[in-house]
Amino acid sequence: MEKNSEGTHQNHSQQKDSKSLNINAFVLLFFVIVISAILTYIMPAGEYDRVEKDGRTLVVPDSFHLTDSSPVGFFDIFTSIHTGMVNGAGIIFFILIIGGAFGILKTTGALDALIINITSKLSNRELLLIPVLMLFFGIGGALMGMAEETIVYIAIITPLAMALGLDAIVGFAIVSVGANIGFMSAVLNPFNIGVAQSIAELPTFSGIGLRLVLFITLYLAGVIFVYRYARKIKTNPELRFNGNDQAGSSVNVDTTVKLTTRHKWILSIFLLNFVVLIFGVIKFGWYITEIASLFLLFGIIIGVVGKLSPNKMADSFIDGAKDLIGGALIIGFAQAILVVIQDGKLIDSVLFYASTLLSQLSPILNAIGMFFLQLSLNFLVPSGSGQAALTMPIMAPLADLVGVTRQTAVLAFQLGDGISNAIFPTSGTLLAGLAVAGIPYTKWIKWVLPLVFIQIVIAILFLIIAQVIQYGPF
Repeated sequence: MEKNSEGTHQNHSQQKDSKSLNINAFVLLFFVIVISAILTYIMPAGEYDRVEKDGRTLVVPDSFHLTDSSPVGFFDIFTSIHTGMVNGAGIIFFILIIGGAFGILKTTGALDALIINITSKLSNRELLLIPVLMLFFGIGGALMGMAEETIVYIAIITPLAMALGLDAIVGFAIVSVGANIGFMSAVLNPFNIGVAQSIAELPTFSGIGLRLVLFITLYLAGVIFVYRYARKIKTNPELRFNGNDQAGSSVNVDTTVKLTTRHKWILSIFLLNFVVLIFGVIKFGWYITEIASLFLLFGIIIGVVGKLSPNKMADSFIDGAKDLIGGALIIGFAQAILVVIQDGKLIDSVLFYASTLLSQLSPILNAIGMFFLQLSLNFLVPSGSGQAALTMPIMAPLADLVGVTRQTAVLAFQLGDGISNAIFPTSGTLLAGLAVAGIPYTKWIKWVLPLVFIQIVIAILFLIIAQVIQYGPF
């Protein structure tokens, strides 16, 4: 699900190192709020005229004009956080409700049973394990933003991979790379694409066709990369890396769970939820309120079919929402930054100077530049929805000014945000997963960097295609 910077599943032996690498996103964002307030005393204030067209707010390109400065006071720094939370309430509660619904699904054990069933059936066909399981985790990332929950599956798959003559890196990569491929392609991921499109005033989950092609491309690249490494170590066993040889020991997993008929019904209902979601979005133009309500409804249905008591459903809902509270609150802090620069009348000044600088470049280069900016920002804000809340209010109107479609700007965000999840140490989920698999961070970086470069090339190619075809609807 939604990733945030507070991974909590690290084992004791790596907690100290993890903390030294982790940077608390809330501390960073608070400093940005303070710096933004200081800038209201330094930067010239200005405004663009805006018009409403086809249900979205557009900046009038040549209308920028300087205005009287509006510096933000000391106490306003603190009031901006509450105001930001209020302004971001719609998205914050959207994330918490969907997280709660996923919490109910998790409690039924259907997903655990499915992955254990797949694993047992493929236990004697080790190289087939790679494409099948990476597809499963890829779909999980694409549909439900699977992130923190991968830690449990790492504890299952990593020892299995080592027992089959592979190694800890293959086991970890099957889960982590697979889920991250789905997360960055974001076919129907409510936590990044849903939030970003909402802020950019795009129809929810629009542009799904190109994202499906992106998912297939990234999946094939990831499978080939992991498969080639697996073949290499099967041929040369001395190259295997088995970590601490106790991978998965820090997470208790019941590998005897069977996939029952009830589990199959629950998984069928879960998939039906996405069918209804797509129909509602296309036919009735559903937005985040309707989508959150749909997930809540299907979460309750899943709980009933899973024979959970009302109290158990409520507790599971709270646990699911609790897992995402960090990422949800980051949205409020990101919105607080916008409150400060809007009150200080700086947001349009930033747009003006940025668009003036970028207008010398082609729209394609601007789209690629947005991608690298988003990739870099993920180091500071390792939360998909939080980064969307921070950047899209500026990126969407900037895209209008520099000739990039808003849908392409969202694509640049999801790719930059997603690719960096595999390498930045500010991702608590990455560090926690590596700890469970017994893989040092530096060892992982050396192994995964070639794949990251391949993904960057794929991202650039898709951004060029998106801009050439005017990826939209706008």
